[in-house]
Amino acid sequence: MRKLLPILFLFIVVCFLSCTSKDKQVAENIKTYSNTWDGIINAGKLELINDTHFDERITLLMNPENIVGIKNVQDFYANYLTGFTNIEFTIVDIFGQGDKIVKHWNFKGTHSGDFFGIPATGKSVDIDGVTLVAMKNGKITQEQDFLDNMAFMQQLGVLSNPNNIATINTLYKAFAAGDIPAVLASMDPKVVWHEAEGNAYADGNPYKGPEAVSNGVFARIGKDYDYFNLAQIQLYEMAGNQILATLRYQAKSKKNGTVIDAQVAHHWFLKNGKVIGFQQYVDTKQLAKAVNK
Repeated sequence: MRKLLPILFLFIVVCFLSCTSKDKQVAENIKTYSNTWDGIINAGKLELINDTHFDERITLLMNPENIVGIKNVQDFYANYLTGFTNIEFTIVDIFGQGDKIVKHWNFKGTHSGDFFGIPATGKSVDIDGVTLVAMKNGKITQEQDFLDNMAFMQQLGVLSNPNNIATINTLYKAFAAGDIPAVLASMDPKVVWHEAEGNAYADGNPYKGPEAVSNGVFARIGKDYDYFNLAQIQLYEMAGNQILATLRYQAKSKKNGTVIDAQVAHHWFLKNGKVIGFQQYVDTKQLAKAVNK
């Protein structure tokens, strides 16, 4: 038993030194990796993608085709530096084991330039993602990003929010039920509302804010008409978070009993699930007969 003690002690020391060495290597990898990407994205130093920090065969695992080699990786990330200003790249959390690193990151910026062929939209993005990293001899040798690309494209304004039609449909149902507070609640506080030129209610164009819309449009509808119904509503999704609605106004004037059945189009603009803009197109001749006789 006494002869085994020195051997056991030596084994423990070797294991301890080995673990300490591995922990030190992980810490160095994380430091190298974090500093490198902070310089590339936040400081705009694309030249840091070089053979000092990256393996010559650095590979970005992508679909449908991987990006391989320092020059190709430089070209790929150049899109972010030329496509965005006001960039803030933050490593939210990072940890590793052996030569593997996992990074949780956040990217913010303003789309002010060409981004993979997408012209500047002026939109701001705020997106989270995770990157799996492989290191080799202290250099970055492989990366694979995971993020919600659909949310990214929606923030850029390239794809519309899939809930936009549901938002406008709910708004029309609230109007039909006479629930004007619910209609107003669907609007952004800075909504800009335009009635069709030639419509009597266009005298307040543009109405800014839900209260202005309520007082300048909805309250006057209630005062001027015995009933005012929206019929045959059809909704069409458009790019850039816009919805086109075709419908008919079916109403009866309190002033002179004129009944109208007018063809109408509504152009809605949305952002983050709220209406930020509205443009009405309507047969204003019929509306004029109902209000002016």
